[in-house]
Amino acid sequence: MNAVQSYRDLVVWQRAMELVERGYRLTAAFPSEERFGLTSQLRRALVSVASNIAEGHNSLSTPVYLRHLSTALGSQAEAETQLELCIRLGFADRDHVRPLIEIAGEVGRMLHALVRSLRQRNAP
Repeated sequence: MNAVQSYRDLVVWQRAMELVERGYRLTAAFPSEERFGLTSQLRRALVSVASNIAEGHNSLSTPVYLRHLSTALGSQAEAETQLELCIRLGFADRDHVRPLIEIAGEVGRMLHALVRSLRQRNAP
């Protein structure tokens, strides 16, 4: 197994980036009056997940990395909630949103595992 050289090597970052791409494609079809509402909120939350993984990985300390991963987890939960709202408000069909919710859940589980690993590695 190769050592992680960059945040780009992290599967969790790669999956988060896939989620961002899919989220942008999904929201492109939302009503135009939602451009500054749910569309903007969802896109920002999705971008925040991937961005915080990258920024945290490039930090110089584990506590800072953990703080960024915590922010990424918060954004991941926010995005999952907003994806569910997309269905409830009728902006997207459940069959189109379900794969994004599944990826978001996967990203959340990977983030939790990464946090556990970092905490165990740095435990006294």
